[in-house]
Amino acid sequence: MKKKYNIGGRELMGEEIEFETERESWNTYLLADGTKVKLKAVAASIVRFDEYLPNGDPMYLVNASNVVATDVPENLKRH
Repeated sequence: MKKKYNIGGRELMGEEIEFETERESWNTYLLADGTKVKLKAVAASIVRFDEYLPNGDPMYLVNASNVVATDVPENLKRH
């Protein structure tokens, strides 16, 4: 069912689209201090708008949470 969404001060018509997770991958970052930070976005909902990008694709809004995990070297931990 379509409804109005306020995006950046504009009212856009859109509809929440059902989805299934195909794959959720981690992005891994190695910090200069030896810490590994892993990050992945987990989508909660996806809305397709009745607006289009210059290439013709519809605009989407993804409501997601960031999940963060760390692997910290022992010398940086408080004991």
